[in-house]
Amino acid sequence: MRAAAQTPCWGDKAHGSKAVRRELRRRRNLPVISRKGAPNIKGLGRLRYVVEQTFALLHQFKRLAVRWERRLELHNAVVSLACSLICWRRLKKATS
Repeated sequence: MRAAAQTPCWGDKAHGSKAVRRELRRRRNLPVISRKGAPNIKGLGRLRYVVEQTFALLHQFKRLAVRWERRLELHNAVVSLACSLICWRRLKKATS
């Protein structure tokens, strides 16, 4: 049986401990984390910007910023609705 390819898992130096790296390898992820004292990984800032921007867009919806729903299905539905609205607004702005 062929082994599954490892998925790269990007992180900054704060997540570079041996325990974190060991856990990532246990989950069959390839840790791509700079070691302390080494230069930073090029391009990680752009990747982080996309993630931070996504969280900022999702937190425009108060029900997501403060989790009101107790049931996971309802929370997932609100997240899906918020993502749909964000995409719709972006597409609407791009076409006009």
